[in-house]
Amino acid sequence: MTEYSNADKRGYLDQGFRLFHLKDTLAQKLQPHYHEFDKIILPLGGRVTYVVEGVAYFLKPWDMLLVQHNLIHRVAIDPEEPYERIVIWLGREWMASRSDPGEPLDACFETARRQGFHLLRTDGDRRLFYMQKIQQLEEALRSTEFGAGRMADTLCQQLLIGVNRDMLRYPTAREERDSYRVDPKMEEVLRYIAAHLEEPLSVDLLAREFYLSRYYLMHRFKAVTGYTVHQYISQKRLLRAGELIREGVPVMKAAEQAGFREYSTFLRAFQNTFRMSPREFR
Repeated sequence: MTEYSNADKRGYLDQGFRLFHLKDTLAQKLQPHYHEFDKIILPLGGRVTYVVEGVAYFLKPWDMLLVQHNLIHRVAIDPEEPYERIVIWLGREWMASRSDPGEPLDACFETARRQGFHLLRTDGDRRLFYMQKIQQLEEALRSTEFGAGRMADTLCQQLLIGVNRDMLRYPTAREERDSYRVDPKMEEVLRYIAAHLEEPLSVDLLAREFYLSRYYLMHRFKAVTGYTVHQYISQKRLLRAGELIREGVPVMKAAEQAGFREYSTFLRAFQNTFRMSPREFR
């Protein structure tokens, strides 16, 4: 389904995929958020900066930003120019059902997350390829002709195959220094948190680990991520617990593996965040 209006920025995806063609004329600076689905953002016009897990990306028309599920991100839109873009939401189950053995369609998102770099910038024939696929996909989604739904499904798969191929072709995109900004020290802190969620984590511990003053760490971390250290760790632990629960891990075990020491604390935080109990979530 194609929509030409503002979409819920956190969003709920109840189908295989959705495409949004959006245009904003007012300045926006959204709060950090995440989705349970993967998404591709293709700016068509305007000036916009996306921050994904602490890395700021300065997007140009027809760049691709790949945001995997549960990655914390936010956007700032320059009010001087209307911001037009294509946003594609992709369900994980849909991608899995369309994947071949050893060739998952969501591999491009996993590669971006693993590398800590989510921007794909192409030109020439490859950019033309994406322009054509997006146009064909929008036309198929609007069509009422025979087989239009199947055509759209196939075109979305073709688009993802192209993205995966280009992610393999261009593994060193970080060389384009004008396309992003990263705080190396905060990047280290974020990677440390991700690797040690099961263990005790605190501002004091991180400050000692990275030889930073407590004050500097707290203020720099908030500036880069939009979260306090405590909020970020809590959010990441809840997301980890949610993934484990969906994989079939017992709720109490999932809470423990995600780093929660007290089940009552986990339960309150989980219900406040997801608006449902862990059993309902599963």
